[in-house]
Amino acid sequence: MRILKEEKGQSAAEYILLFGGIIVIVIAAAIYYKNYLSGMGNDVNKTDVKNINNSLTSLLPKFS
Repeated sequence: MRILKEEKGQSAAEYILLFGGIIVIVIAAAIYYKNYLSGMGNDVNKTDVKNINNSLTSLLPKFS
């Protein structure tokens, strides 16, 4: 009868399953966004950095 009254083990197992599911979702999202952001990085580096560099170079004579 004591087994029926103690539910600490059951709730601990439920928390472990819940946190395990959350961890799996977070890892899957991190892998997805890593692939998404790594593909975007090349485009940003090629175009935006050159434009910013050219803009800063054109401003240099004004501050000298």
